[in-house]
Amino acid sequence: MREEPPIRVVAAVIERDGRFLLCQRPVHKRHGGLWEFPGGKLEAGESIPDAVRRELAEELGVTVAGCGDRLLALADPGSPFVVEFHPVAIQGEPTCLEHAALAWVPVSAMPSLDLAPSDRRFALFLQAGDPG
Repeated sequence: MREEPPIRVVAAVIERDGRFLLCQRPVHKRHGGLWEFPGGKLEAGESIPDAVRRELAEELGVTVAGCGDRLLALADPGSPFVVEFHPVAIQGEPTCLEHAALAWVPVSAMPSLDLAPSDRRFALFLQAGDPG
């Protein structure tokens, strides 16, 4: 029996003035009501930059100005998803087109939010690298 390859998910790490953009997932979706870095599944043959551009236009109504190299990849517990976190620069002001809410959050405040499992692990990774 052949094992299915993991489903790749891109998560955009968007920083502005020392705060990171987090979005609250709609209640009817997996991890509904939990906070996450915005993004989504890669479509067949899609590159990371293309997926980021498509997902952030759909979810937040913003234009991607740049997408950097992967910071971390984490398997999402209990699912076939592997979440890949990339630094992303955007143009425009994010709007909730698919999420329940959005917030600009400093790394120090991330642990107080109800984060999705992979996003919580990434927040801890950010905290470990945060000198302040």
